[in-house]
Amino acid sequence: MKNKETLLSKLSDCVLEMEDELTADVAKQYIDAGYPAIDGILDGLVDGMQRAAKLFEEEEYFIPELLVCSESMYNGLNVLKPHLDKNNFSKSKKIVLGVVEGDTHDIGKNLVKIMLEAAGYELIDMGRNVPCQSFVDKIAETNADVLAMSTLMSSTMSSMQKVIELLKEQNLRDSVKVIIGGAPISLSFSKKIGADGYSPNAVEAVKLIDELLSV
Repeated sequence: MKNKETLLSKLSDCVLEMEDELTADVAKQYIDAGYPAIDGILDGLVDGMQRAAKLFEEEEYFIPELLVCSESMYNGLNVLKPHLDKNNFSKSKKIVLGVVEGDTHDIGKNLVKIMLEAAGYELIDMGRNVPCQSFVDKIAETNADVLAMSTLMSSTMSSMQKVIELLKEQNLRDSVKVIIGGAPISLSFSKKIGADGYSPNAVEAVKLIDELLSV
């Protein structure tokens, strides 16, 4: 029987090295050996995804590689999740996310979704080209803790400000943290429109939300 650390390292490597078919086999070995599912997810699969995201930041990996890494991670999650004690894993926090109205570029949003799901958050994915009022309606309907909006187009950045204004008009702004991201977005723009934070990439988005919700 392989020891726990060896299997965790192998899970991480499977994700990083895009071994999408092998990941499930290693995850099964890990569970069959009697080790905790939560550790396999966080110290194995998520660790591998974080390593992949770092290579993405360093421009050694690109979008196609990162997407295959995510497939590997999900293959492992499918094996490990049924063995989870939900109380130990789920953060019990809801996040609504989507790409703002006028923009159909959703790869960045999908990467953020992957990382947040791996971190244990409940995600409500609204997709792309989401009307401003639809974001607000979903916040009211779900009582979500965070609204995460993205865009890759400078021409649609104003939609983010409009959503925040609508949240204020409907007395919802104080009940939800709003973060934004995307290529044309900056920290100064985030402050200008009254968002709670800005993230340049998927890994930082997880860190930012962890910080905002721990206050």
